[in-house]
This record gives sequence, structure tokens and C-alpha cells, in this order.
Amino acid sequence: MKSWMCALLLILPLLASAATTDKAEVVLQTLASNLDHPWGLAFMPDGQILVTERSGQLLLMSADGKKRQALTGLPKIAVGGQGGLLDVAYHQGWIYFSYAEPGDKAGSNSTAVARARLVANHLVDLKVIFRQQPKYRSNAHFGSRLVFAPDNSLFITPGERYSARQQAQTLDNDLGKVVRILPDGSIPNDNPFVGKKGARPEIWSYGHRNVQGAAINPMTEQLWTSEHGPQGGDEVNIDQPGRNYGWPVVTYGEEYGGGKIGEGSSKPGMEEPVKVWVPSIAPSGMAFYSGDKFPAWKGNLFVGSLKFMQLVRLELDGDKVVAEKRMLMVQIGQRIRDVKQGPDGYLYLLTDASDGRLIRLVPAASN
Repeated sequence: MKSWMCALLLILPLLASAATTDKAEVVLQTLASNLDHPWGLAFMPDGQILVTERSGQLLLMSADGKKRQALTGLPKIAVGGQGGLLDVAYHQGWIYFSYAEPGDKAGSNSTAVARARLVANHLVDLKVIFRQQPKYRSNAHFGSRLVFAPDNSLFITPGERYSARQQAQTLDNDLGKVVRILPDGSIPNDNPFVGKKGARPEIWSYGHRNVQGAAINPMTEQLWTSEHGPQGGDEVNIDQPGRNYGWPVVTYGEEYGGGKIGEGSSKPGMEEPVKVWVPSIAPSGMAFYSGDKFPAWKGNLFVGSLKFMQLVRLELDGDKVVAEKRMLMVQIGQRIRDVKQGPDGYLYLLTDASDGRLIRLVPAASN
């Protein structure tokens, strides 16, 4: 894009559109546009916003989206297919980010997580704190969300790399697992497989396919995840330590183009999802709403849909999903990649496109 067009996009005022949902009148404010397949966002203590672009840029934006700068000091990133710069989180003075890290063998890569401090617009003291093992030759299913728990541990959701799906059932690798580490990369002593022969100690749960949504339920402090099924069978799970979530032995989906996978949709010893989508919605980022800007949504779980370009709202009764509402397909018109509640109590969305957007949802009365 020509430089004068980029400059124009940066100085445009907020673009807004209204939408009516079943429980709230909302206004969608486009804070930033012309983002190259944005993947993750995080909020800094000073109100600025971190946004990753899958092509390898980490952007620091002003709270209103009018100013942005690309940060320097990132490691080498394998960009291609579903790989690139992925999620981002801010925790206790450090910026954490996940990305596809190239391996020594041609075409090999895996999900990695690094942390660094920010000085001016440069990342310093960078350290890779997690590398998914083994490296694998694939451009698909990297995961990977980053979620800090109340106990200060970090959950990471690396995928099973698509063609290595059988490895999701074995504990000697990180493929198709949810991983739990401490902020410096060390292993918590209470992880479920610590000290177990043949098992990697960072593993929290296993039998996952491609988890691209994760959030802590503020009521229970448990980790919830959303993962892509194959053709059908997308899931929301409550991820508990040491549990097996079934893939690819059990699934509600089927092979692309048809054909049975595994042994059916359930099996003793394997966890049942709390929500299944058939057909698939292609779930992405997710967030529990705990703010006061949308009182009717308090306690609801929001999940982005890539396939249907909409925001899915799930009403809960404890750990059960009791209602599902879909919204904003017409107003957004792009795949929703991430969903976050901001410190201001509003909801923020990232859309996955070559001209992706950062959108803020506010109540119509406050606009």
C-alpha cells in the first residue's frame, strides 16, 4: 500500500456502526485498520495496546488506535501458512509472545514462547521460555494462546501440527497438549506429570487438536479452551490437570471430505466437551465478560468465529452452556481472530484479514 494511503488510514477518526443484539444495543468502533492478519492483543498498564500481525510485526498502539509503532528486537520467525507471530500477553513488566520458531532442518518449526522487556520501541532481555518439542515440518496447527492464571503460572496451547495428530495421545512430546509453565520458563512442581517416566513435565492436559482460544473463568479460576475440530466437532473444554480430551481417538467431527475418525464421539477416560459445534464455526479467541459496561452480558463467554465471521455469546449456568447467541456477522464482515475484555470494561475484537481491524464494542448509550 502506498505510504500516503497508510498515513490517511492512521489519521481517520473512529469509524462506528451500530448493532442490535438480543440483550444489548452496541456500537462498533474501528480503532485501527489496515492490519496484516492481526492475531493477538494485550493491554499495557499505561493504556496502550499490543497487537501482533501474523506476518511478523509486533505493534504498540495508543489507546484510541490513532498512533502505532512497530517494535524491534523480535527473534527469527517462520512465517507461512498458519505460522508466524501469534499471541501476545503482558504480565508484571514483561511482554510475552508466541510464534512459529524455525528449526535446524529445512521446513521444520514449532510453537515457541519468548518474553522481553520494552525500552522505548525495542525489546530487550529477550529469552525463549518454551519450545514445543519436537520440531516438525508443517505450516498448520500452531495453536497458540497465552493465558496467565491467578497463581502466576502461564498456560500455552500449542497445536498437534495437523499431520502428527496421533502424537496428541502420547506424553513424550508437546504436540496437541496444553502446557503450564512459570513466567521464567521453569516447571511448576504441581504439574500433573512431574516425575512421571516418559512424560514431559510441562504438560497440563492432552488429546487436543488445535486450541486457538483460552481464558480463565473468573468465577472458578479454571482454564477454559476452544479448539478446532476437523470437519465438524469444534469444542469448548474445561481444561483440568492430567485429563485426556480425546483427539484423535474421539471426536464429533469427521475427515475433510467425509470419513470416520477414531472410535466415535466418546470413550471412558476421555473428557466430554461442554460445548460442541457441528458444523464447525472455526472458534478463535475467547473471553469471559466480567465488566459492568454490559450488565446483561456479565458472566457470559464470548468466542470468535472465523468461518462465520461472527461473535458467539454463550450463556452459562455454572459449568454448563445453557444458551448460544450469534451476532455481528453483517456489521463486521471479516473473520474474528481474537476477543478480549479491556481494562475499561469494553470488548475488543481483532479481525483476520490482510486489511484487518481492531474494533471496540461499547454500549450505544455511551457512544
